[in-house]
Amino acid sequence: MSLIWLDNPLTTSAYAWLLQRTDGVAMGFTSHDQDVEIGGFKYRSAPGMVPSAISLTDSLEIDSVDIEGVLSSNAISSTDILTGRWNGAKLEISLINWEIPESTPLHLITGEFGEIVQSGESFRVELLGATSFLDGAVAPLTSPTCRARFGDKQCKQSLHQHQAVHPVTAVFDDGIEFAALGGTADSYGFGELRWMDGANTGLVFAVISGTGNIVRIADQPANPIEPGDKALLTQGCNKNFATCRDRFANAINFRGEPFLPGNDLLTRYPGA
Repeated sequence: MSLIWLDNPLTTSAYAWLLQRTDGVAMGFTSHDQDVEIGGFKYRSAPGMVPSAISLTDSLEIDSVDIEGVLSSNAISSTDILTGRWNGAKLEISLINWEIPESTPLHLITGEFGEIVQSGESFRVELLGATSFLDGAVAPLTSPTCRARFGDKQCKQSLHQHQAVHPVTAVFDDGIEFAALGGTADSYGFGELRWMDGANTGLVFAVISGTGNIVRIADQPANPIEPGDKALLTQGCNKNFATCRDRFANAINFRGEPFLPGNDLLTRYPGA
């Protein structure tokens, strides 16, 4: 990797951000006062966006950085932040040579959007670096319920077999009706709903329960839901052993200890 351009007598460096939202939208920004194109991808000029001090180390300390910027109606809008389109977005920050964009960039940090705080026409984002996830538990704790996420590599269930795209037929205060479910909405409790079109396209919501053809989601979207909007519905699992065994025939991959005695064993009286 050649970074000779960093030794130039005149500074030609600028920050470059590559953002990738969970709904598939990708955007590029640069601190330079003009747009820069790198590899056919345009980085828009956004000199108002600046990162806090970035420290590159090889230690295991928690790595994070704050980013501040000014809201732009055609880029990062207040509406997109409020509707959750930037939650969990991926971000790469590099130092580039704006004079010769094809020059090898200096990669600074890669991470995921954490807390987003909006104040008036500005916002502040906490970027969680790769080492921030080392703050989690080293080994899983025992639990009577399954620790795997439905459909992940530990669960080994194929999500495609438990997904369906259906149009909305009616919207109520307490739920959304999908007539095509045929009375199987209860199968989607603890699952997910991803909007495929309409004002909420790309947004994902947790399903808390279902009855008949009506599905209830945890949070109401900021944009209205209209009859005819299509959604990708993914069935859920309550993480109980009986559900894993009887409904999904997947007991062999159950990641829990349903028969392990709990703390209440110490309080039991003989013969109780």
